Amino acid sequence: MQMGTRWSVGAATPDRLPPAVVLAIRDVEAQLAEVDTSQWRWTLTWLESRPVVELDDGTTIRVDHTGEVTTSFNGDDDAYDH
Repeated sequence: MQMGTRWSVGAATPDRLPPAVVLAIRDVEAQLAEVDTSQWRWTLTWLESRPVVELDDGTTIRVDHTGEVTTSFNGDDDAYDH
């Protein structure tokens, strides 16, 4: 695992993220429009050269070996494919 970076909800994403991951992040943030996320952060790490992005509430965005982006909400096993 390679360490990445952290950033605030709504802030600019790291440049090295694939566009599909950025879109997934913006989708999650749009769903949280009514929630106070002013203290929440995203954490980016790299696993097998693929990004894993986790929000402080446990929501996780991953890219699998085929390039498919999935989002698991609040640590649930149910994933949403983008």
